[in-house]
Amino acid sequence: MPKPITIIAGNVQATAELNDTKTAGLIYQALPITSIVNWWGDEIYFDVPVKTGLENGRETVNPGDIAYWPEGPALCLFLGKTPISKGNEIRPASAVNVVGKLADIKALLGKVEQGEKITVQR
Repeated sequence: MPKPITIIAGNVQATAELNDTKTAGLIYQALPITSIVNWWGDEIYFDVPVKTGLENGRETVNPGDIAYWPEGPALCLFLGKTPISKGNEIRPASAVNVVGKLADIKALLGKVEQGEKITVQR
């Protein structure tokens, strides 16, 4: 059963859902999480207090995917291409666990600043 979450950064709020994977469950249990926004291409990523390994790791993702990056550990919001994307693909820095989906990419794209506080809550 999907778990609804809210992402707040500055004056911007976006809704999303976490999926039923083990990694998504660990993130949901850790909420609320507050961190600092980093941009990498059209990906927002931020540190999270969850440590786990790869679970069905993916080398490419889709627009709106929310993923856990074990090497961070960080949560990544994929709004578009990264600096290492080829063609139309969206490529993370390394394999990630897709843990959810944003309801609306446009709610965040171009409206969230590097270094801004970001909170993910139930």
